Amino acid sequence: MSQNERLSTFKWLTVATALILLLVLAGVSIVAAIYVPQVAVYVPILALGLALALQKYTASFVAYFVIIFSRIYDLGDRIRIGNIKGDVRSVGMLHTTLEEVGEDEKLGGELTGRLLHVPNLVILDQPVLNYSKDYSVDYKTISSDYMFDEVRIPLTTNSNPEKAAVLLENILKEEDEVHIKEAEQTFQNGYPKFLQEALKGPRVLIHIEPQHIWVKGKFVTTVRGRNELRNLILLQFLKEVNTAPDIKLA
Repeated sequence: MSQNERLSTFKWLTVATALILLLVLAGVSIVAAIYVPQVAVYVPILALGLALALQKYTASFVAYFVIIFSRIYDLGDRIRIGNIKGDVRSVGMLHTTLEEVGEDEKLGGELTGRLLHVPNLVILDQPVLNYSKDYSVDYKTISSDYMFDEVRIPLTTNSNPEKAAVLLENILKEEDEVHIKEAEQTFQNGYPKFLQEALKGPRVLIHIEPQHIWVKGKFVTTVRGRNELRNLILLQFLKEVNTAPDIKLA
């Protein structure tokens, strides 16, 4: 579901919630007026207060069906909602439970062991990034754990960046060859853009700073295997650099 579709859904949800609250308020007022006329005047005030207090719960309840029918995410998917990242453990009527995943600077993108309970209504006004889904050629969502990740290697300014780039390119092709073949079988003819880039475009770029030369390499990996593959690439690069005196790490 696109951001515009989520905003449209949120507007309709707001209208639907308001109508439900009005109907509840009207029903309670009518019943009170018939059976307890002396307190009927206070019922609308109490009902309105209760309705406002329960508005977010009602929105989360309706958002549950939006999640289920639009399949924004499913059990087991790795997602990000705003600044929250985790694996979907369960989708309840009011909350989605996530197993928290740390950022790259915290636990290297691994599970932290903590659970996050996110109100369902958050998905209606927050961007949702699903790492476990992509689009095939006919715009149907399919399960996919494949993505691009990156290694960044700093070199001294007197290093040979061209040689380093060729070295890293060869390592990347060797290490992620299996993942690219598996991704090709998954997507068949409906390759997402990142896979097309991996097959046809350059995957190693050079970035120059006053104190360093950065060699950046992109590789195809599964979401949960990214750290392991990154380590293999870096270790292999370090091993090769030991025999290349004109490539020096900064």
